[in-house]
Amino acid sequence: MSQSATHPGQKRHLEPGPDHPITVRPHGRRVRVQYKGRVVADSARALELKEASYPAVLYIPREDADMGALRRTTHATHCPYKGDAAYYDVLVDGTTSANAVWSYEAPYPAVAQIRNHLAFYPDRVDKIEEL
Repeated sequence: MSQSATHPGQKRHLEPGPDHPITVRPHGRRVRVQYKGRVVADSARALELKEASYPAVLYIPREDADMGALRRTTHATHCPYKGDAAYYDVLVDGTTSANAVWSYEAPYPAVAQIRNHLAFYPDRVDKIEEL
């Protein structure tokens, strides 16, 4: 693993390696996300990101999500391996699931495939189905 030089106030940038592997590949199955009975994402083009010993995460192309049901929030996080994540609420019929979705809008080169994709927290939506 190599770490870029950092200065005070800069965010860490680490490269995946044998001690922290990351793979991104086509998921191969259709993925449908529902909240309050509404399908907010439906894709046959989802990507599966596996990172170290963490559970796999499915990333759905924005084109396959109902962006009208999502609202950008001010919440943000930083992953030294993937970059800065932006968050979205899911809004359906007056009900909001706060920060239920995240997206790496300018991911680091090692995971560039997840640009323009969304990931949903399973416990903040009703279901994530793999069909």
